[in-house]
Amino acid sequence: MIREIVIYGDPVLRKKGKQIDEITEEIRTLAQDMIETMHDAHGVGLAAQQVAESIQLTVVDVSDAENRPSRMWIDGQEVDPKEHMPLILINPELELGRETEIGPEGCLSFPEITADISRAERVKVKALDLDGNPVSFEAEGLLSRAVQHETDHLNGILFIDRMSSATKVTLGSKLKKLAAGE
Repeated sequence: MIREIVIYGDPVLRKKGKQIDEITEEIRTLAQDMIETMHDAHGVGLAAQQVAESIQLTVVDVSDAENRPSRMWIDGQEVDPKEHMPLILINPELELGRETEIGPEGCLSFPEITADISRAERVKVKALDLDGNPVSFEAEGLLSRAVQHETDHLNGILFIDRMSSATKVTLGSKLKKLAAGE
């Protein structure tokens, strides 16, 4: 089922999600709904807060992003990220690499707003899957950026918090309109 995506200004976007201690049928349904919602909106990631659920659950799918490549490693072996999409990550923990890069980001909760954001080039991810099994991988490229963006959401951090002050000033009126529900 496609769910409504929460737009900037809604307080749920600033809430840190609760850890998921038990994977229930409701969590499974929510994860599937989030994947459908993300695909319907042509996004590459969606956090639970974006569908008004304040829990540590996110979904990511970069398989259709041909112009923005991703790399992925599992147990030190490089794998094709497309074979592992969509990713469902429960209670994700990230270890950010030291090297950073600036790249374009958008957000389904900020329609028609994009900005260049600095992120770690590489990230190590540990999480649980829908069966409660541990998942761990390393990522670069769009997958790394998407996982960092979505994990920020789970902690109440929005991509505008990572924008340069000059970019925030430039986007000020658009952000005010969004927050006001216009």
